[in-house]
Amino acid sequence: MKYDYKFGNTCYNYYGDYGIKSTKYKILAPEQEQKEQPGMEYLMDPLPIFDNPNYIGSGKLKDKVAIITGGDSGLGRAASIAFVKEGAKVVIPYLNEEKDAMDTKKYIESLGGECLLISGDITDKSFSKKIVNETLNKFGKIDILVNNAGVQFQQDSLEDISDEQFDKTMKVNVYGMFYLTKEVLPYLKSGSSIINLSSVTAFYGEPQLIDYVATKGAIVGFTRALARNLALKNIRVNAIAPGFYWTPLQPACWVKEKIPSLGADAAMARGAMPYELAPTFVFLASNDSSYVTGQVIHNNGGQIMG
Repeated sequence: MKYDYKFGNTCYNYYGDYGIKSTKYKILAPEQEQKEQPGMEYLMDPLPIFDNPNYIGSGKLKDKVAIITGGDSGLGRAASIAFVKEGAKVVIPYLNEEKDAMDTKKYIESLGGECLLISGDITDKSFSKKIVNETLNKFGKIDILVNNAGVQFQQDSLEDISDEQFDKTMKVNVYGMFYLTKEVLPYLKSGSSIINLSSVTAFYGEPQLIDYVATKGAIVGFTRALARNLALKNIRVNAIAPGFYWTPLQPACWVKEKIPSLGADAAMARGAMPYELAPTFVFLASNDSSYVTGQVIHNNGGQIMG
């Protein structure tokens, strides 16, 4: 692999992982890494852009209550902000990212919104019960569930993936989603929405994220099956498969040399900031998508098509 870039410019040369190619692409960030998953947003350079000041809400989620796992940072933070702008109250379960969580809460409150933070581990089944109970005690109902929290670990080969890593990736990405969805489901009513986070990697098969890709493929299957199961109850279930967005998961996963090239193989030759995905969350959560279920929305800059 070869990179020719100078941070601060806009266009660079790239020779990629999947055969040599030459293209111009935009770098969102220079080399950097974090040592722990799922990563801390406040440590990133540059900081992700999670809110578009030109996005004006129109009440699409007025008086709705949304649970957004991992809503303290990254794509979850962007979704939380957009939901609040549309009139929703948000509940954010997070692991241990205290500063990110408090920063998100303060930002939401500066917009006049309401936010409930709940710290815990979504791989613990009892934490899902706590999330539901505290949400009902605070807001009295649940209308939207966004299963966003996840982890990913870069490994060169299947042999490098330890049993412990495989278990953690499965439990965070799949078990956590299963536990919380099951706990939330009895409280959802006609018109409610479940949004699951898959990944572009599930569709092109990222060779250095084998266990992660397996979980993201499982999420697609779970989404489609649950959508059919709940369709006659008018509870919609959809998924989003993002491409490369500048979130804490990236420096916490990839070796630092990989960071400048992420997003380069998309047709648009760039990665994206979290705010660019926020309207898709709103679309799937609101009545704008009243006839959409069992679908996977591909927000990836043209990295995969079809």
